[in-house]
Amino acid sequence: MKLWRKPLDVEQKKPPRGEVHILIERCKGCGFCIAFCPKQVLEASSDFNRRGYHPPVVKYPERCVNCGLCTIICAEFAIWTTAAGSNTDEQG
Repeated sequence: MKLWRKPLDVEQKKPPRGEVHILIERCKGCGFCIAFCPKQVLEASSDFNRRGYHPPVVKYPERCVNCGLCTIICAEFAIWTTAAGSNTDEQG
């Protein structure tokens, strides 16, 4: 007996893919984006930015599903996601 259900077309649908963009110099290193990412895409960097904080780095870019939770939770507006393949200018 199965204890969970899944949609009938789950094999036909591809999960959405996203790209994470980080403004390294704007980050204050709070770690909220790392802690709340449902797919554990980010990790803390060992490098410092100009403000003296450890900004996040993208560890597993292929896991990003463009949920935007990191964008919502970032108080400094230092991180955002876009759909994979879209063109954006990244600053840092």
